Amino acid sequence: MRSHPFQVPEQLKVVATKLTYLLQETGRGLKRGGWMNWAAISTVTVLLFLLGISLQTSWQVSGLLNNLGSRFEVAVYLKPEATGTQLKSSIAQFPDVSSIEVIPKDEAWKELLADLGTTDIAGATEGLGENPLVDALKVQANSAIAVPNLAKKIARLRGVETVQYLDEALKNLTQLNRGFSQISLGVVALLTLTAIAVITTTIRLIVVARNQEIEVMKLVGATTSWIYFPFVLQGITFGLVGAVIAWIFLVVIRQLMRTAFAQQPIFLQTLGEGLQLSPWQVVVLPLILLGFGSVVGIIGSLFAVRRFASK
Repeated sequence: MRSHPFQVPEQLKVVATKLTYLLQETGRGLKRGGWMNWAAISTVTVLLFLLGISLQTSWQVSGLLNNLGSRFEVAVYLKPEATGTQLKSSIAQFPDVSSIEVIPKDEAWKELLADLGTTDIAGATEGLGENPLVDALKVQANSAIAVPNLAKKIARLRGVETVQYLDEALKNLTQLNRGFSQISLGVVALLTLTAIAVITTTIRLIVVARNQEIEVMKLVGATTSWIYFPFVLQGITFGLVGAVIAWIFLVVIRQLMRTAFAQQPIFLQTLGEGLQLSPWQVVVLPLILLGFGSVVGIIGSLFAVRRFASK
């Protein structure tokens, strides 16, 4: 006899039956856990929230450095006999240069006198004998990392008197980011051990509560892996739920920051733009949280059932 075209194959029925059993056993175990489930989930949530904050902050500071790097200008002051147009072509050959602006000394002198409230430019120049300023250039780099090296290259050029840039600001931001990452790594490592311990304790209590059921399953021939796999799924559930909650908190905080910066002056709005995550970071961050939460749940559950499974 031919099988009905819409008839489900026996193998799929077996697989569906096994999956249904595993899900039912996982749900039954979670019900037995009671409030201990929330202790495990809340611990994992705190762990993954801090992990997410650490990664997000590291990415944001890196983005801010790159964003500011394009705004940080290397101020180049030339010797009296050199001109900006002569040096511009030489500096433009450097690969790290984004743009160059030449400020002739006559233009700079006019702007200085205007700032001082003097309109008699000829009189001021005659009183000093000549224009005391020199030609200058404003050179922008492609990235924050390239600024120090670019400044060194420019300083070696003939006709350059001094080179100035915000080196300390870059160093302080980089050191701050590195220090925060190290502290976060230590806290995350400690909380990881705590989360594993809480998950292990929670699942052990569930195993003990279902000890009689487990003994009956062993008597009827159920394998050890079949008996204890639902407990591993419970650990994974703790990790996934904690990851979802932590991700929601991170999204809310990021939205609040975006709203706060949008209401600030232009400079702070520009600063806020540098703190935005890129599209790939927005996608990767929840995947990292889900993956790390699952791993923590698996490790905790395996520790919990190892002793019982070896009996």
